Amino acid sequence: MRRSRQSRIYWRIRNGVRRAYADFRDFTDVGGKREALVPAGARFATTDPDLAASLVVRRLAQLAQRRKRNGVDTLARYARDYLIAKKLSGQVTDAWLAACEGFLRRAVAFFGTDRPLEEIKVSDVRQWAAYIQTLKGATGRRLGPETARRHLFALSNLYRFAQESEHVPPGFNPVAALSDKPAPNRIEARWLEVSEGAVLLEAARTLPTVSTPFGDTIGADLAYPIVATFLLTGGRRQEVLGLELDDLSFDRQTVTFRPNQWRRLKNRTSWRVLPLWPQLEEILRVYVFGYRLSLGGRLLFPSFGTGREAPLVDPRKMLDRVVERAGWKRREIYTRVYRHTYCAARLQTLDHGAPVSLYTVSREMGHASQEMVERIYAHLGTIRHRSPAVEYRVEQHAAVIGDRLARLGIVTRKDTRTPAPPETRPPRIEPTDDEAESYDSWARRDSNPRPLAPEASALSN
Repeated sequence: MRRSRQSRIYWRIRNGVRRAYADFRDFTDVGGKREALVPAGARFATTDPDLAASLVVRRLAQLAQRRKRNGVDTLARYARDYLIAKKLSGQVTDAWLAACEGFLRRAVAFFGTDRPLEEIKVSDVRQWAAYIQTLKGATGRRLGPETARRHLFALSNLYRFAQESEHVPPGFNPVAALSDKPAPNRIEARWLEVSEGAVLLEAARTLPTVSTPFGDTIGADLAYPIVATFLLTGGRRQEVLGLELDDLSFDRQTVTFRPNQWRRLKNRTSWRVLPLWPQLEEILRVYVFGYRLSLGGRLLFPSFGTGREAPLVDPRKMLDRVVERAGWKRREIYTRVYRHTYCAARLQTLDHGAPVSLYTVSREMGHASQEMVERIYAHLGTIRHRSPAVEYRVEQHAAVIGDRLARLGIVTRKDTRTPAPPETRPPRIEPTDDEAESYDSWARRDSNPRPLAPEASALSN
């Protein structure tokens, strides 16, 4: 077993004489091995403990200098090894790796390709953090404090990894020692009132069809259910685009976010079960048994651009068309806004006649605590829309958005009456056994048979 650095010296008895040896096998990359501690001019290893300790210090300095000359401990080389190790661990996404690589490239460009890890000081990190905020990003705008913090976190993670692999001494992390890191600008995130969400959903419902260069037609048939799923689940972009048909249950009235072969979830609490709200059920029933039925495959929103089934990678062009049709500018409303909008609308709903609890909302959002909802996702608007369900119906806000829809040329449904409460609606007609046998497995009475993960479910309250 390899000896630790604190016990490099060990002794051997040869011909009745106790002589000193040392173990430098943690420097095998630069020629380190088990070696006899032989003083200059001598033929055999020393028998003096003090002289042996001095020889070890001298040899360690030689090996460390050789390692630095070979570039093993330089920031550039170790950043490459760090990213390779993170990729092989399988615990991070390709998007995370690409972002981290960009951050570390800027670090190498600033500190220098041949800069050893142990020579980077706290003052150097402070200068780098200030330098980052003078750069311009892909959009042409100057990078802000939040972006600088992400650069610092990437470098700090590299140093923690270097400590574990004993490339730097334990506790050596100049980023962690920096106390005055750039403070992010705390501003309220963009979100939509319930009436604005209704405008956006109506714009998706009436979106004209266009043809892509590949011959595909994209219009309301696809945009309407996608926008509705974002607005009525609050799911993250990859969570929504990676939904499978099995994750829907029209019988249980649930939507389940769980990991699958297409994508993973952000963290452990992201595995959750949400209500399939009546408005979303209406929209998805038409989509699933109509447009979606002819596509085949397992995904709710599949793409067959490469000839094989895969989730939609980037629906921004389609969503931008919806946003522009609803009266906003292109890229002004992005998928994160839908998540904030759902949380704000959900906090206005009633649960058995009482305001819904923060605990329920936080579990539906996939958070382990209520703090994220209170600090980030809770928004108080001017419209109080108390309802047993999350819904964005234009007929309920005709007095507020009627003129806007007319200016945009969006023609709504002729029936503008407020829908009847759930308790007064006629019961759903269940299919007969013969009819049910003609449905796919996810649409039958025993649909979604997999466990609902009650420990992660807001419906288990």
